[in-house]
Amino acid sequence: MPRRVLSGVVVSDKGNKTITVLVERRVMHPIYKKIIKRSKKFAAHDEKNAHKVGDKVEIIECAPISKRKRFTVVEGGAPSASKTKKKET
Repeated sequence: MPRRVLSGVVVSDKGNKTITVLVERRVMHPIYKKIIKRSKKFAAHDEKNAHKVGDKVEIIECAPISKRKRFTVVEGGAPSASKTKKKET
């Protein structure tokens, strides 16, 4: 069975080696046929404490690490890439 890969935004990084990721998905309402947003928070393992609040990350399903953590951060994305300063000219 393939492992789920989800993408979302970090909303908390207060835990040691743990981040909370808010994953939003769009679904169609069964009666009104309107697209609505559904969101859920997942606790994910961040080994290097590299990701901060506001970063976009991808998480992948893994074996249980603790009571709530069943996801790890996919390495390969640039952490804090959204917070780099642009040169002013």
